[in-house]
Amino acid sequence: MRSILFIAIGSVLGLSVYAQASPQATMAVETVGTTTTYRVIVVSRTVQAINYRHREGATGVDFAGTALLPSADGKAKVRSKRGTMEVEATFGNLQNPTTFGGEYLTYVLWAISPEGRAVNLGEVLVGGNDRSKLTATTDLQAFALVVTAEPYYAVRQPSNVVVLENVVRADTKGTTEAVNAKYELMERGGYIPTGYKFDPVVLNADLPLEFYEARNALRIAQSEEAETYAGESYRHAVELMNRADEYAISKHIERKPLIAMAREAVQTAEDAREIAVKKIDEVRLADERQASADAQARSQAQAADATRLKEQAQLDAARSQADTAKAQADAAKAQAEMTANQTASAAEITAAQADADQSRSIAQQAQQAEHQADSDKAAMRAQLSEQLNKILETRDSARGLIVSMSDVLFDTGQYSLKPGAREKLAKVAGILIAYPSLNIEVGGYTDNVGGDDMNQKLSENRAGAVRNYLVEQGVSTNSVSAKGYGNTLPVSSNDNAAGRQENRRVELVVSGDAIGSPVNATIGSLR
Repeated sequence: MRSILFIAIGSVLGLSVYAQASPQATMAVETVGTTTTYRVIVVSRTVQAINYRHREGATGVDFAGTALLPSADGKAKVRSKRGTMEVEATFGNLQNPTTFGGEYLTYVLWAISPEGRAVNLGEVLVGGNDRSKLTATTDLQAFALVVTAEPYYAVRQPSNVVVLENVVRADTKGTTEAVNAKYELMERGGYIPTGYKFDPVVLNADLPLEFYEARNALRIAQSEEAETYAGESYRHAVELMNRADEYAISKHIERKPLIAMAREAVQTAEDAREIAVKKIDEVRLADERQASADAQARSQAQAADATRLKEQAQLDAARSQADTAKAQADAAKAQAEMTANQTASAAEITAAQADADQSRSIAQQAQQAEHQADSDKAAMRAQLSEQLNKILETRDSARGLIVSMSDVLFDTGQYSLKPGAREKLAKVAGILIAYPSLNIEVGGYTDNVGGDDMNQKLSENRAGAVRNYLVEQGVSTNSVSAKGYGNTLPVSSNDNAAGRQENRRVELVVSGDAIGSPVNATIGSLR
């Protein structure tokens, strides 16, 4: 008799279990709009990362279960090979991942770099006696290992259902350090958008797990509006799922073709989901750019009106002064004339005084308009700072808005931008394009490790790389400059690793008359 388990995917999930898993974790949930439903949270978590020695044979690490799955355990052998690191891992006492919610069907092993980059090393399938084995490779030299529960094997971000973490043994070869790695995790329930209804999934013991992972991947892609924003890829995923269904309902199920078709459906659905998320983000950025452009146009129009009022007030004041002088001369002349003419002279003086009062009123209106223009510039400065601070840490200063990029956006000792850096700079460029009158100064800084000449050259190359990429994204060449300062302007002590990391940075100083002087409150912070 077949064993069948009904799971209501669209049911309401309980409280976040990740907060129970690690008291060290501090979670900050990002605001989710009405369109974006695939949510992530950024979590700071202390883990033991290991810098494995190059080409010095194999070494071992253990795994310990978190508070979510304390009975789980495991071990891994890490071997350094030419150009790669090989990981052979075994795990025990793994429960069915559906224990953590209907959306979770499998486990995934991740390598986490000290800078917080997560790399999917492969799927961890629960085998006999709740044990599993996995062999994978990675190009990372220093990394920590964690295992998370996931809806399907091809996810690109780990969920916050962390069930296992590596533990350094006494005989582990390599340099170890506690790294406060800050990386993005998928919030529990984030795979299912609020209010989205899934039909119940029926798990049939005769069908492979990959078949149900494919269904999960397709449904999650559909919930991300992939049908609208990634139609071709989504339709291809649907076709692959239909072919997998045909294999599944056949009288004699052929598992190998079914598994191959299901895994291809998972990958295609995940690609469609990612395309949809990026296109939705592009639409949002385009809307923000248009809003910024509209706001700048209104501010420029108001400034122009204020200038015209000020010039008119100055002209009227000059005319009034001339009229007053003439009236005074006429009054002096009238004083010597007959009493009959004195009445007419008094009337002229009264008219001149009325003109002077009117000129003073116009001058006051011009001053008020000038103050309003200054207020609009301050509002635009605050709005620009808020937009930039959503992407990179930003603070206000007398020099302008300072956008800070840490050195994790470059490989060590290099100046080629990483993909993550390009994505953030593309968003920054999209915002700056809407402010064509602003000046952007790109400054590169290093720590004191290495020679002064090497650090100076590295800072110049990194600043130049950022400037060139901004120009490639559409920022005017004449508005962007770049300069390297080497290790001459540290913001922290170079006596420890944390201070040196703060000193390795690239800063964008954004200034210009359109955003006026600094606002009273500092927006954002470098530290």
